[in-house]
Amino acid sequence: MLSNVAVLAYDGVAPFELGVAVEAFGLDRSDDAVPVPDFAVCGITPGQVRTNGGFSLVLEHGLDRLVEADLVVVPALPHEGTPGVVLDALVEVVDRGGRVMSVCGGAFVLGEAGLLDDRECTTHWRYTAELAARFPRARIVPDVLYVDAGQVVTSAGTAAGLDACLHVWRQEHGAAIASIVARRMVVPPQREGGQAQFVARAVPERAAETLGPLLAWIDEHLADDLGVETLARRAHMSPRTFARRFRAETGTTPHAWVTAQRVRLAEELLERTDLPVDRVAAEVGFANAATLRHHFVRVRGVAPHAYRRTFAC
Repeated sequence: MLSNVAVLAYDGVAPFELGVAVEAFGLDRSDDAVPVPDFAVCGITPGQVRTNGGFSLVLEHGLDRLVEADLVVVPALPHEGTPGVVLDALVEVVDRGGRVMSVCGGAFVLGEAGLLDDRECTTHWRYTAELAARFPRARIVPDVLYVDAGQVVTSAGTAAGLDACLHVWRQEHGAAIASIVARRMVVPPQREGGQAQFVARAVPERAAETLGPLLAWIDEHLADDLGVETLARRAHMSPRTFARRFRAETGTTPHAWVTAQRVRLAEELLERTDLPVDRVAAEVGFANAATLRHHFVRVRGVAPHAYRRTFAC
């Protein structure tokens, strides 16, 4: 289980990206039964660092604290010239079995450390071409919110860092705890789609007017027939127009969205109930236990029974 988290900061750190890590892992939410990791923000040495926002921070910890962490979060930092001692520290964390996670441009620091070589990874859509040019052995995945490559997790723009953090909470402590953390931050526990939906416009403005109510309705009717034809009729569109609008506003297909929501609900039922797996499958809208297992393993990398053994309340 995740018990020790450190965040890297040195001159030029982006305060918002730094704040993402602090918000996700540095707050005490034990009043909601959320585990509290040992948390620290670490510089190269203790002392003052300048942010790129025009103010400074005073850090109490240096790299000796960082290398002890189970997870090291690397926020957006200057894209070139990472100090060698920092690169060595990140490699040391991975070599002893820890994980590192970048937020936005923090991927460049991981690249300089050689930690993206032969791994899938991502960064903000504005910088994917630069990342690929500088680190040709990295396998860039441009249109996703985050990539989990095992010991190395990379996320896209700033808000996608929250998605990656919640993904780690979900992996380590289950869907129920991740949902509590998300609710406290007033963000979705799991967003679907990818960066493509944010490239042309910062926020999909039409979503609340057209598909927002439908997405809420889907969450309440996951056991029903939710094929494209059914959803298109409810949205008063032709199937073709509906599918095109759905992808434009969510960044994914109706089938992928529904499947992800069904897996999410299955997680909760596996954690919080004793329902047999075939009953869980029926409750979330899968045809049978085998179909649930297929999608659950594809999305979560583990079978429903194994997930229940790990995270059952």
